[in-house]
Amino acid sequence: MKSKLLLVFLFSLSIHCFAQDWPQFLGPTRDSKSPQKGLLKEWPAEGPQILWTDSVGIGYGGPVVQKGKVYLLDRNDETGDIMRCFDLSNGEELWRYEYSAPGSVMFPGSRSVPAVDGNFVYSCGFYGDLYCFNTKTHKPVWNNNIWKDFGGEKIPTWAITQCPLIYGNLVIVASQAPEAGVVAYNKKTGEVEWKTPSLGLTGYASPAIVKIDGKDNVVMITASSRNGDEMGNVVGLNPKSGEQLWKYNNWKCRNPIPSAVDAGDNKILIAGGYELGATLIQIVKAEDGSYTTKELFVTEEFGNQLTAPLLIDGYFYTQYATNRRRDGMVCMNMDGEILWRTKKDPDFNKGSMIYADGHILATDGVQSLYLIKPDPSEYKPISSAQILAPEGTKVEGAALQVGGSTQNWAPIALADGKLIIRDQNRIMCVKVAE
Repeated sequence: MKSKLLLVFLFSLSIHCFAQDWPQFLGPTRDSKSPQKGLLKEWPAEGPQILWTDSVGIGYGGPVVQKGKVYLLDRNDETGDIMRCFDLSNGEELWRYEYSAPGSVMFPGSRSVPAVDGNFVYSCGFYGDLYCFNTKTHKPVWNNNIWKDFGGEKIPTWAITQCPLIYGNLVIVASQAPEAGVVAYNKKTGEVEWKTPSLGLTGYASPAIVKIDGKDNVVMITASSRNGDEMGNVVGLNPKSGEQLWKYNNWKCRNPIPSAVDAGDNKILIAGGYELGATLIQIVKAEDGSYTTKELFVTEEFGNQLTAPLLIDGYFYTQYATNRRRDGMVCMNMDGEILWRTKKDPDFNKGSMIYADGHILATDGVQSLYLIKPDPSEYKPISSAQILAPEGTKVEGAALQVGGSTQNWAPIALADGKLIIRDQNRIMCVKVAE
């Protein structure tokens, strides 16, 4: 009996440890939510303890964490992409693998977040190089190019920004090349299992998983044309076959970056930047079993230029800052009504957010880390500290003029009570829970 109880305990412990990982873009459930408990609610004046830091290249690609190891796709524009692995406990770099992919665009540097699954880590680089690395040997198992392999020539204006989605035995990414919209690869071999035709104009959003009538749908977002003659599409796909299940074709955003948000009850929130706002759509099942879409509302008062909004207890929270708009953190209900916005007091400018233990951990995109109690009635900050944006910056040229000197815009990761943040100079590990 004691041995059985011990096995149950060890099994539950292993589940708990696994649940504390941050294995992919936007976390274990790809919605910026963590099962982490025991967040520190009061921070000292100097802020929560910084456990370690290391230098990184410029860019916007965030980290993932599995079993005590941090993975980051770093980049040197003069040479190429760099897969790096750090020890979560002390920041020691355990290994790295570099491959040639030189080049640059405005707002240069890294772009995407890897995905780690078992003994393999998957990443998609600046030019569309999709790699599978063995985390034991530190070598590539296979690699493809999601852009060139499907007719892509000149890369998009802001390069390739795909964050791989692991689904069963598949690695799913949006090629958005002329000959393929979304592509699913066998995660062990790199062989193409299915692909869709082009779904629309090229954007920068990564695929999301949304439940429709209890079944998983891969949801992909495409861009609208600059002059508005061609609208963007929001498409639902069968994740096992790539079959198109439904399509909404009235999304207006020429540079879509945030992934779709599962709003529950067959509803999906699509958010964008550039003052173009957000749309809530409903997926409706017809009598013949097919699906159509219904537009519930469109608003310019809620959006996000870089990351998907958080849905907490039926309310949406976002950082709405664009090239011309500074609404700060914003809360919106399911009917599209704006309940509050912080504007510049405090200012939130393209930072990242995670919901854990009943609170929001948020970087403000510039220099501060916040702990916030989500409340639809008002903005409720609990703690804050200016621990980001060290002196000196690698941002220069037009990117400096448009985006400022710090640009702490990368997605953050939370694992084992530690928050992993990268900016334009360094990756840092901050203790935020007991």
